[in-house]
Amino acid sequence: MTDQRRTVPLDCAARRTGRDGDDNVIVEYGDPVLDLSLRMRVHALQEALQAEGLDGAIDLTPGIRSLQVHTEAGKLRARSLIPLLQRVENELPPMHELRVPSRIVRLPLSWDDPATRLAIERYMNGVRSDAPWTPWNIEFIRRINGLDTVQHVQDIVYSAKYLVLGLGDVYLGAPVATPVDPRHRLVTTKYNPARTWTAENSVGIGGAYLCVYGMEGPGGYQFVGRTIQVWNRFRRAGLFADQPWSLRFFDQIEWYQVGAEELLDLRADTDAGRGHVEVADGWFDYGSYSRFLTANAGSIAAFRSRPAAAFEEEKERWRASGEFDRASPEPAVSVSAEPAAVPSGATAVPAPFIASVWQVEARPGSRVAAGDKLVCLEAMKMETIITAPHDGTVAGIYVTVGAQVAAGQVLIAVVPDGAVR
Repeated sequence: MTDQRRTVPLDCAARRTGRDGDDNVIVEYGDPVLDLSLRMRVHALQEALQAEGLDGAIDLTPGIRSLQVHTEAGKLRARSLIPLLQRVENELPPMHELRVPSRIVRLPLSWDDPATRLAIERYMNGVRSDAPWTPWNIEFIRRINGLDTVQHVQDIVYSAKYLVLGLGDVYLGAPVATPVDPRHRLVTTKYNPARTWTAENSVGIGGAYLCVYGMEGPGGYQFVGRTIQVWNRFRRAGLFADQPWSLRFFDQIEWYQVGAEELLDLRADTDAGRGHVEVADGWFDYGSYSRFLTANAGSIAAFRSRPAAAFEEEKERWRASGEFDRASPEPAVSVSAEPAAVPSGATAVPAPFIASVWQVEARPGSRVAAGDKLVCLEAMKMETIITAPHDGTVAGIYVTVGAQVAAGQVLIAVVPDGAVR
């Protein structure tokens, strides 16, 4: 295995193939911009290589504008693929002839769902309270795209067809998608620093891409709502009949509006394997799409100019508020001058590491059983629940929500049952 990288020119401008060790080749197309023609070209190359039946090829992993070929070096050295890649690429059909299966998949979207509001609240309490995208991501999306009302944001999202360009963006089959019509492409920055918690299947926008979070975890996309599962371990029926992820490359997602309570019912049905999703087969034809872009070039250019101007205005506000001058110091740790006064006979429950206190579930004088949740900490984009070490009574609470705590700092004191106080 070697860590050398080199560039091998192909017969097309701004196209290159680099070698990443003896068992990987990465093919990259074009410049790092959103261009659906590049994704189509990557797909065509992937299919052509699969048709070659390469002995020793382990994975072909597509990106938005790249394809990674992973090989078993003992059978197929990555460097030996360069001539084949050049030949196959030269034999690909012209762009206007490329077409791929493209299902229309209608998914429910609970707009501005309570789970997304909770994630923002947690972010403000535990990470940063004064970020420009708080307290409401949708208002931030409106402002940064130069739209008149948040209703306009909602109208665009529900009108768009989101073309799935990648899967697994944020774990477990999570789709990364962009609107087919450039006039529906809302553009945002991401959270910085990122959230430490995001509810499963939250839907957000980052850059010009939309993502559905496949599982609970950290994240940085600006929320618009929440949908049903895109990953289902039961794999019983419908979209999950053949694999545990629901979507395919080049699916087009259409959203329809549901309330938060209705979504919970739909999620329960999906989790149980009995949910129904409306799907219509179709094609994405790049020749037709290219003609659509040409016919609507004027209105597309006008739409793109608005968010560009709005973002410049937003950056001026950030500059005036000192946003660009923010330092990133280590969080201050709330260590008392005196150690916590743990009552005699009580068990001190400490923090295992430096963290932020997200929740305090315990109450002074309350009874707890071994394993009960006492405190919830957040650190390194992860949530850690601190539990009662044994049955007993809460004798002291030494932290508050939002505080930063040090490793070993006492959080709670619990008097075990039968102890003499």
